[in-house]
Amino acid sequence: MPSSKTEEKPKTRRRRTTTKAAAKPKAKPKAKPKAKPKETKPKLKKDNVMRRPFIAKVVVNMSLGAGGEVLAKAKTVLESLTKQKPVDVLARSHNRDFGLRKGEPMGCKVTLRGQQAIDFAKRALDVKDHQLPVSSVDHGGNVSFGISEHIQIPGTKYDPDLGIFGMDVCVCTERPGHRIKRRRRTRHRIPRRHRVPKETAMGLLTRELGVKFTIPGEEEEE
Repeated sequence: MPSSKTEEKPKTRRRRTTTKAAAKPKAKPKAKPKAKPKETKPKLKKDNVMRRPFIAKVVVNMSLGAGGEVLAKAKTVLESLTKQKPVDVLARSHNRDFGLRKGEPMGCKVTLRGQQAIDFAKRALDVKDHQLPVSSVDHGGNVSFGISEHIQIPGTKYDPDLGIFGMDVCVCTERPGHRIKRRRRTRHRIPRRHRVPKETAMGLLTRELGVKFTIPGEEEEE
């Protein structure tokens, strides 16, 4: 007996016919002209304010090896030259040959800063004709030279009541930040990269004070 249910036929999907035209082959992109290399200017390093060296101070020292009346006269001479009151330099150890005891005054000194230091350094360098040997500069950026007679400094008159005294002049150069070495709390050592090298100190003094550094022996050959 035939079944009432009709057998379901499997559905077949018809493929859709596309009416679009066949895709055209893509054209090759045109080669772009090579761009000319840009001229790159060398980058200039920014000037770091903390790296700029400057003349920190000028120390004028009179080492007498004795006190008393001689020291008093030396203080008068030094005060008239620098317009600043000097302080005593005390002996650090005993010395029987010179008759010195530890703690006794044996000289005097004055520390100048700012424009006052630069003005005195220029006057003192006039005695040396603004020429110093390279050996007078140490590796810490300090320059030292001596003056045998203080009356050689321009503008100084001889006073027979006081006499003639010699002195040592030391020009110290630093970079900003050296205070950490001298302060009382949390002191630190200055790293080598922040110290003023010998060549930099020579350039600074040549630019600021007009000093000409010479090598001994070269002038004789010329």
